[in-house]
Amino acid sequence: MPSNSTIHDTLIVGAGFTGLGAAIKLRQAGVDDIVLVERADRVGGTWRDNVYPGAACDIPSLLYSFSFVKNPSWSRAYPSGGEICAHIESMVDEFGLRPHIRFNTEVTGLSFDESAGVWTVTTKGRKKFQARTVVLAGGPLADHKLPDIRGIDTYEGHKIHSAAWDGDYDFTGKRVAVIGTGASAVQIVPELVKTAQSGKVFQRTPGWVLPRLDVQMPEAVQSLFAAVPATQELARQALYWGHEASATALVWKSPLSSLVARLGRAHLRRQVKDPWLRRQLTPDFTPGCKRMLVSSDYYPARQRDNCKLIDWPIATLSPVGIRTSDGVEHHLDAIVFATGYDVHLSGPPFPVTGLGGRSLQHEWAGHAEAYKSASAHGYPNLLFMCGPNSGPGHNSLLVYVEGQLDYAVAGITTILKNNLRYLDVRADVQGRYNEVIQQRLTKTTWMSGCNSWYLTADGFNASMYPGFATQYLRQMRDFQIADYTAHARSESDAGVALDARPRVVTSTA
Repeated sequence: MPSNSTIHDTLIVGAGFTGLGAAIKLRQAGVDDIVLVERADRVGGTWRDNVYPGAACDIPSLLYSFSFVKNPSWSRAYPSGGEICAHIESMVDEFGLRPHIRFNTEVTGLSFDESAGVWTVTTKGRKKFQARTVVLAGGPLADHKLPDIRGIDTYEGHKIHSAAWDGDYDFTGKRVAVIGTGASAVQIVPELVKTAQSGKVFQRTPGWVLPRLDVQMPEAVQSLFAAVPATQELARQALYWGHEASATALVWKSPLSSLVARLGRAHLRRQVKDPWLRRQLTPDFTPGCKRMLVSSDYYPARQRDNCKLIDWPIATLSPVGIRTSDGVEHHLDAIVFATGYDVHLSGPPFPVTGLGGRSLQHEWAGHAEAYKSASAHGYPNLLFMCGPNSGPGHNSLLVYVEGQLDYAVAGITTILKNNLRYLDVRADVQGRYNEVIQQRLTKTTWMSGCNSWYLTADGFNASMYPGFATQYLRQMRDFQIADYTAHARSESDAGVALDARPRVVTSTA
């Protein structure tokens, strides 16, 4: 290690909601030597990248924000992507984070120096950073991918992925296909069919769709939230507990699951009059097994004269379009792939080298696991945001992230305050935790038989947390030194008494 190199207290990978939240919470805890590395030229994460028509959040705005960075001026009950991006930008300025961010800096690898207790972070431009602690805050939906469909490279028309939208392409009068019927597709289709000559939606599996009760936020309510913040917190808590209650229907199969199914079918019957189309759009799996969809305009768009549902499997793409298994070739000017993301169930999209040269990608290639989703044995001083088994199936992701931020702050301040070389979660502690998690997962809807991006190819669930958000937050507030092996920075410090009360700001819903 060069003697003149700067060793930061903490390096954060990613400047979306999660990375900025980590920086804010660390600075509030007294950690100021922070650097954030961001591969793009501005903040925003997935909301910066997803600019397709109709892009919006399917969680209410009052809940899709941090409790410690309230925004009283949300214009709607469900925010648009642009409004979320503006809120993220305001976080940077409100908390003075811009000097800490290094834009256009894409991480290509992390390696840990055990003797020094320092992570070296390499980047695409070959510039290196060094830090005693690292927070991986890239987010679960950071990298999109085109599907593995036969003939995809032969198609000569225009190809667009929903997460890499081509704003310069004019869909007016074009023959357009949308592959996929997930969360992005139900927002894109209603917008495209307004201008396209024809729209064909290629469906593999229909999803459960519930109405989106979106309304404009009255100015009087915005003024009340700004003048009396406690009223916004009260509204937030009401939304939080309402979503918590839905876990009894979406996380576990119960009589309430049947109620959600009836609500979904009622929404379908009310909006779709044709019996055959209703049959095509009716799911055959338990609500919650796949991500629930929220839309009030997808079904009406599906019934426009210029919109057609294709549920025959895709056999191949051809130079002129898509050929389905019934032998029909659909001629198309453009194809929109609303087919999801590379969720990195086997770790970050770059090599991470830990103690003794061990590889995170190799160890997680089968089944990823961490302790409380935040720490992995053999990779000390490294904190994961949205790590293994941290995903919600019923509540706001940012509620879960707040718990992860608290845990990361607890670990980092423990290392810095006690001048530790490194802190490594014990293998036995991590193993017992994951045995319990996997046992609990067997009773959830996600393991009830449907295929989803929550699962690996062999059916292992490394994505979701099998419980209430309240349970998740409770475990993340409980940082125990005894769960880790602590290594002093020098032999003379070997007898240092660890401060078991790390500086941490407790999160609320």
